[in-house]
Amino acid sequence: MRFVQIVVLAGGVGGARFLRGLKAAVPGSGITAIVNTGDDVTLHGLRICPDLDTVVYTLGGGIDEERGWGRAEETWTVKEELAGYGAEPTWFGLGDRDLATHLVRTRMLDAGYPLSQVTAALATRWQPGVTVLPMSDQRVETHVVVADPERDGRQQAIHFQEWWVRYRASLTPSAFVQVGVDAARPAPGVTEALAAADAVLLAPSNPVVSIGTILGVPGMREALLAAKGRIVGISPIVGGAVLRGMADRCLPVLGIEVSAEGVGRHYGARADGGLLDAWLVAPDDPGAVPGVDVRRVPLLMSDPEATAALARAALDAAGA
Repeated sequence: MRFVQIVVLAGGVGGARFLRGLKAAVPGSGITAIVNTGDDVTLHGLRICPDLDTVVYTLGGGIDEERGWGRAEETWTVKEELAGYGAEPTWFGLGDRDLATHLVRTRMLDAGYPLSQVTAALATRWQPGVTVLPMSDQRVETHVVVADPERDGRQQAIHFQEWWVRYRASLTPSAFVQVGVDAARPAPGVTEALAAADAVLLAPSNPVVSIGTILGVPGMREALLAAKGRIVGISPIVGGAVLRGMADRCLPVLGIEVSAEGVGRHYGARADGGLLDAWLVAPDDPGAVPGVDVRRVPLLMSDPEATAALARAALDAAGA
């Protein structure tokens, strides 16, 4: 089956690498990435959109391949100078090359351009080969409710970036709150892309703070379920372990088992009001999800060929 239009819901590193494999697997197809913006944050007066930047840099050849985020051949002079002034926060580093992206983005946002137009303008430089859309033009930021170690364990909400970057997810979360999501709506082009999609793929991104945040935008889930194409999810859990990121710290907060089967059951069968028509799990993982076509395929995106093979397996499931 030839797929003319494919939509992918994606977070950061895993979503970006999957998109790169998909682009290689189906040259000539139209691919639209709907990207999580709940990780976005304003620091040092600059608007930072980590997942959008990771997707654009990865597809445009500017990513630091070893880290999976940030610019290749990065330098850190500005970070060092900010530290010299004692400018807070010191736990989040802005690379010199990456800084240019944030400066241009912030200037355009301050001039009144919506995030979707800003993202399109930034992508012009990188030519990612896919249409990259933020999930929403409205500001949504994920906060994590934790026991503050500096305040006798009293509960407080901190930005997701502080929880992840400063504390390395060591503080036990009790809730994830998407501030602003109730007032958000899908960015221009999002619902249209979903309506036209021959296949919708859920990248192997964090089900709670990436895919879950995208689905939390009012109208997004309804647009997704109205898509004419099959919805195929790729498990971010292999052998009961998270391949990258901190999904194992997030899933239990929602009562979700840290397993391919647990995430699949969380998404649920489309026929029963959930999301999935098909679910890809690793060959040795249990993955029974009632009402869903579960397929066992290699999930490790260890190199470009393996990633493209995973993308083709997802499309095979979408064409069944």
